[in-house]
Amino acid sequence: MSNLLKLSDVTKSFAGVRALRGVCFGLSGGEVHALIGENGAGKSTLIRVVTGAHLADSGTLQIAGQTIIRNSPVISRSLGVAVIYQQPALFGDLTVAENIAIALEPRTAWRAIRWNKRRAMARELLARVGSDISPDAEVRQLSMPQQQLVEIAKALGADARIFIMDEPTASLSDREVEHLFGVIKSLRQRDAGIVYISHRLEEIERIADRVTVLRDGTRVATHPMSEINRAEMIRLMVGRESSAIFPKTQVKPGAAVLELQNVCCNSTGVHGIDLSVRAGEIVGLAGLVGAGRTELARVLFGLTPADTGRIKIQGRTVQIRSPRQAIDLGIACLPEDRRKHGVILEMPVAQNITLSSLPRVSMRGWLSFRRERLIAHALVDRLGVKTASLSSATGTLSGGNQQKVALARWLAIEPKLVILDEPTQGVDVGAKSEIHRLMGELAQRGIAILMISSELPEILGMCDRIAVMHGGTITSVLDREKATQEKILDLALGLSGRKEAVPA
Repeated sequence: MSNLLKLSDVTKSFAGVRALRGVCFGLSGGEVHALIGENGAGKSTLIRVVTGAHLADSGTLQIAGQTIIRNSPVISRSLGVAVIYQQPALFGDLTVAENIAIALEPRTAWRAIRWNKRRAMARELLARVGSDISPDAEVRQLSMPQQQLVEIAKALGADARIFIMDEPTASLSDREVEHLFGVIKSLRQRDAGIVYISHRLEEIERIADRVTVLRDGTRVATHPMSEINRAEMIRLMVGRESSAIFPKTQVKPGAAVLELQNVCCNSTGVHGIDLSVRAGEIVGLAGLVGAGRTELARVLFGLTPADTGRIKIQGRTVQIRSPRQAIDLGIACLPEDRRKHGVILEMPVAQNITLSSLPRVSMRGWLSFRRERLIAHALVDRLGVKTASLSSATGTLSGGNQQKVALARWLAIEPKLVILDEPTQGVDVGAKSEIHRLMGELAQRGIAILMISSELPEILGMCDRIAVMHGGTITSVLDREKATQEKILDLALGLSGRKEAVPA
């Protein structure tokens, strides 16, 4: 295999803070080399050194056998480096063919546009990644995985041989992930090398040939994938055993906070839902994408109200027709997409935290900034949010800290029931451990928790009972001791009927 990329003793500092400390990293043709670590470990800085966005303070960088003295984005692209980000860098109002042409066609003052040739080039490049996307489709109309395929096709047209994929599956369904893995396989067969960055260790185990672990800006280990397991990767990343990621606290459940009896919502396909969640209890909602888990959360939060059935909160039958009603009833809902629905990225941390509890920080229509800061400061301390200031824009925080801000907003209303939809999606294992610890604290305080998660280890590690959904309904409720990954998957796939049900 050819040696495509080599970094030796690379160091980089920002304002006296060491982001990289003597890091070594290599990539060969036909290889998938995973790069993992907690947020702040140095992964993004290392990638920016490779792409020329940052210049290393010391160390050497070789791309395609050439030693690069002063790298730049133009130089790295000319040597075959392409980055596929979680959010593709495309022009939404232009067509697929136009986006590809902008990157590949020569820039001259006067040149006739050959539209047929432009479309044919786009069609040929898309076919190479197994896609039949129309060259005339506007990019803003494409799904996230389709946009990623356009980015990969564009990189192939530029003769890229080094593909850096930064959290490429964070917004993809299982089927879309499988398609992406097929594209990665075809890239490897063309002797391209892939640097794969992901918090999803199960993906790393599946597709990587080697894995390099960064911690605090230092390379702590590089191993062939065949010589390391998930528990060891976690230990290397965070410096503690994997069992610490799921710090389950045993709490004796109290009275039922939420009771659902034959709840149906025709517009979302949710039907025949029977479930209860008790005070101090964590109930997990497991199932495949499209099983109805998020749709059920939307029903409970009043976004798509139930058509029939009975909903009880602390023994009282209620109708939830809007999020405002849900909040008044003590229901909090942390949505799946935190950047779109969980926090307002441009808004300061303090205002994000108090957004759902404005009556507590205002009087007669006047906002009390002092009261706002007192509440926000207390929750920032309690949840361990790492922020330079309460006035910092929430978008400047790491993913894990954004999630904590979103959670803090709902804790400010002092809820009875907290619905968590993929609470640790896209955050590193250290932030996962902290969020799990916070869940345990909430349960100890008698708050009922309904958690939706696609990660079975998280479901098994944190939940007292597990409700498995398939086809818009709950097929079974398992207690913690009887649940296994195999049993949950059987139920999620519809291979088993209603059994092992455990009464509340």
